[in-house]
Amino acid sequence: MHEGFTDLEWLTRTRARGDVEAWLARLPYARHIGVAAEPAADGEGVVFRLEPRQGNVGNVLLPALHGGVVAAFMETAATLDLMLAARAPRLPRIVDLSIDYLRTARVVPTLARCELLREGRRLANVRVWAWQDDEAAPLATARLHFVLGDPAAGDA
Repeated sequence: MHEGFTDLEWLTRTRARGDVEAWLARLPYARHIGVAAEPAADGEGVVFRLEPRQGNVGNVLLPALHGGVVAAFMETAATLDLMLAARAPRLPRIVDLSIDYLRTARVVPTLARCELLREGRRLANVRVWAWQDDEAAPLATARLHFVLGDPAAGDA
């Protein structure tokens, strides 16, 4: 994921503006599956959006989104949200992902929100929940652990 994110000046500038869309533009897979981001209506952080696309369908009989697409969406959201919420510009590398699929992901817009649980000098933990109709009824939740790289030191 760090390809295209090694320009510290660009990273700092886009981070200061909260320009998650500029980051998404540099992630081909995120663009392919239809990930977007916008400020939350309640003013609390960013809400990520996964657009319904036929290429994201895993079960055509239901139809339902592929679990891997849901996981990739949540991982992308967690990574970018951490980059935005961290105390300084950091380049997270995923160490561990634990996801709970709670209900079928229909082929409709899917939203996700993240919470930074802990940010240390080298590690961070992020919680993500994704929903479709009601944020209080998530279709999946995830917990991710990251190693934090320092882009200034070339530690990507």
